[in-house]
Amino acid sequence: MPSTSAWWRSAVTYQLYIRSFKDGDGDGLGDVAGVRSKLPYIAELGVDAIWINPWYPSPQADAGYDVADYRSVDPAFGTLADGQALIDEAHAAGLKVLLDVVPNHTSDEHPWFVAALAAGPGSAERARYHFRPGRGPGGDEPPNDWRSMFGGSAWTRVLDDGEPGEWYLHLFDVKQPDLNWAHPDVVAEFLDVLKFWFDRGADGFRIDVAHGLAKDVTLPDLGTSSGELLSTPWFEGHPFWDRPEVHEIYRGWRALADSYDPPKAFVAEAWVATADRLAHYLRPGQLNTAFDFSFVRTAWDAKEMRELASISLDAHESIGAPVVWVMSNHDITRAVSRFGLTRTHGGEASLHADPTEPVDLVLGRRRARAMIMLMLALPGSAYLYQGEELGLEEVNDLPEDVLQDPTWERSGHTVRGRDGCRVPLPWTSDGPSLGFGTGGAWLPQPAHWAGLSVEAQLADRGSMLWLYREALALRRSLPQLGAGEGPLVWTGDEPEVLGFTRGQGFICMVNTSSAPIPLPPGRVVLSSLPLEGDLLPSDAAAWITT
Repeated sequence: MPSTSAWWRSAVTYQLYIRSFKDGDGDGLGDVAGVRSKLPYIAELGVDAIWINPWYPSPQADAGYDVADYRSVDPAFGTLADGQALIDEAHAAGLKVLLDVVPNHTSDEHPWFVAALAAGPGSAERARYHFRPGRGPGGDEPPNDWRSMFGGSAWTRVLDDGEPGEWYLHLFDVKQPDLNWAHPDVVAEFLDVLKFWFDRGADGFRIDVAHGLAKDVTLPDLGTSSGELLSTPWFEGHPFWDRPEVHEIYRGWRALADSYDPPKAFVAEAWVATADRLAHYLRPGQLNTAFDFSFVRTAWDAKEMRELASISLDAHESIGAPVVWVMSNHDITRAVSRFGLTRTHGGEASLHADPTEPVDLVLGRRRARAMIMLMLALPGSAYLYQGEELGLEEVNDLPEDVLQDPTWERSGHTVRGRDGCRVPLPWTSDGPSLGFGTGGAWLPQPAHWAGLSVEAQLADRGSMLWLYREALALRRSLPQLGAGEGPLVWTGDEPEVLGFTRGQGFICMVNTSSAPIPLPPGRVVLSSLPLEGDLLPSDAAAWITT
């Protein structure tokens, strides 16, 4: 059984989408200097760690998830020395630092892929990727029927000696060729990349597309759609999702992480079919944690949330791993907009909400306030996405000429993609980019975000920001929370009320009904909305000590 004292078992981690957090040099793009300037803000929020989205040199075809050099910092964000200073300053502020590793694919501008194009068919350089001859007359058809997660074919043909030649696999953008993880060079390279950053003080890594590295080397037809982004139709023997070979890769990574004192940690982004499938990644000798996406799929429904949480808790408990709760991230429609949909629904569709669907933002913020209290009260750890603590909504009306998500182009301008959840943060109530920088921002902010800025919310003790601060402070001070003392026990199975106890003397109640409900006896130490006498309002949560 793993140690119960490891920091990652109960940590709350703040996700820094670096290009949208804070601009330190006035060029309209967030950077390392901006993050360093706001480390006191993050520490005062009350989190334990930060996760930084890719900051490596990149052509930025997919916002840095197309990496050209895994051992440096993109000049647009700063220098390697700046990155080192950020790690050191975060540690001085009491924060652990997780970086983002992108092992499924490189940029097409990575030296390996450039060499592969130059070397030609059958070369050792091409063996690090998935190059294949085409099918049909003259090899004019892709090698199989796989589709890109961003739309279109997952195969692109290259020129060999000036003539149409082989095809290469890219499950994501055309500028993101998939690596061949059956090749020993790939295995060795990423162990060295991890070591490079571990030796510079990184406390761990978030693993991008952790479920997708291993491919069936025969590359068979799928016979069906590959699925849209963040949707993973899975079946036994799937040719590229959640294959058993991927676990051997992570055994090697865990051995490296455990060779450090204290050991380093991993969190996997693994979109898999069930909680039991997710738990496979967390077995002894593999990864420490993996995002549990139950609460980004759920409807606003107490019964459904209780059932999903129970399934996740049971699956993780069976292998002694903590659940990692998530409400938002840089790939998903912001929670305020998801929970503000005028019809109640959950499931895969809510990950990328229809931008034309009516949204009640007042309702969405009420529910998001309650949801964060539920998430922070459950056993395990949690990840917060920047701007979530401000109650920011999805920006669905960005001008088309500023959209940068590759989905926009690959869908023929029919799917807007993920830019709406990546709009830069508002820090002040005025200024050309609401304090994000001294000039404009790479994506424009709604004017009304002035009222949601950090400056505005710090002046309002009833704001979302203060709720986060108070909840995180209580989570640290109450012995029942976080890793916690004693088991979680549900208080009942009501269809519209979710309640549970943690250890001795703590109760969390969430009211998803349309009417106020009575609270159990005890002292309410925090509520997401003001109580109505002794009643908990609809779409609200409360923490009670007895």
